[in-house]
Amino acid sequence: MNFKIIGTGRACPACVKTNDDLTEFLDTSDEWIRTRTGIEERHVMQDGESISQLAVQAARAALENAETDPSELDFVICSTIRGDYITPSMACIVARDLGVRCMAFDLNAACSGFIYALDCAAGYFERGRAKKGLIVSAEAMSKMVDWQDRATCVLFGDAAGAAVLELGDNVLASQLSSNGNVDALNIPHVYGNSPFSHDDAQPSYLHMDGHEVYKFAVNAMATGLAETIQAAGLEQSQIDHVLPHQANMRIIQSAMKKLSIPHDRYRININRYGNTSSACIPVLLDELNQAGKLERGQILALTAFGGGLTNGAMVLRW
Repeated sequence: MNFKIIGTGRACPACVKTNDDLTEFLDTSDEWIRTRTGIEERHVMQDGESISQLAVQAARAALENAETDPSELDFVICSTIRGDYITPSMACIVARDLGVRCMAFDLNAACSGFIYALDCAAGYFERGRAKKGLIVSAEAMSKMVDWQDRATCVLFGDAAGAAVLELGDNVLASQLSSNGNVDALNIPHVYGNSPFSHDDAQPSYLHMDGHEVYKFAVNAMATGLAETIQAAGLEQSQIDHVLPHQANMRIIQSAMKKLSIPHDRYRININRYGNTSSACIPVLLDELNQAGKLERGQILALTAFGGGLTNGAMVLRW
């Protein structure tokens, strides 16, 4: 036994910035961004908003959708690159605001985080340690990009997505891996003021080798998904919905060409959110769920890549 998803939720900042808005301070254009990335707008946090608040909003929405009281939860796992604090974890804050005292911890696999968290959760169900649990993926990418770097800042947005899980057998196969490439994508940590260390600290902004990430992403998404579908004992034609990481439309299209899944089964919302890191897939999942586009028994395929470099794929039954 592993789990089944019984509820989903999402939350986004109210502030939406279009590509045209970005041209007010960047040497770029709406056409340049759209044609190269597929992004038209993104949600961005403003003064007074925190990523923990978004995480709690998404969690409450998922619990309501699942008709589950927080007291029923056996764990809270949050995937995030960076919460509001180094410690306590964002999961502890979510658990506090939900009024529960179950185990709670954060997991960082960058953009692959939601799939990593699902796979981690499956272990608790399989060991009989949980009957219900909550996964929240929340990212404040606007606080980690260099807004003077037009090549990267236009790609990202802020959001949170959540899923409530309960004991079941709906996970058919999953695959996780990493290759330890620091140079392709990294965000240097914030340094303290130790009098014993005089290292020159780099700005704590996202640094990315776009070409290197692109090559890794296309291969990782296509190969990882194909192998996971095979491990599930399925043919690619049996997949009803593909939920890919929403990083760049060109990456998604290139991966699609390497697979035999009909193209009309890929679900896309990058135009409205940009890359929200590990929140991409759960936000997309909730949109599909709330729109009534997911039917009981359908097969979903999730695939993502991220800093690390990490990648993950999962095939599950709705």
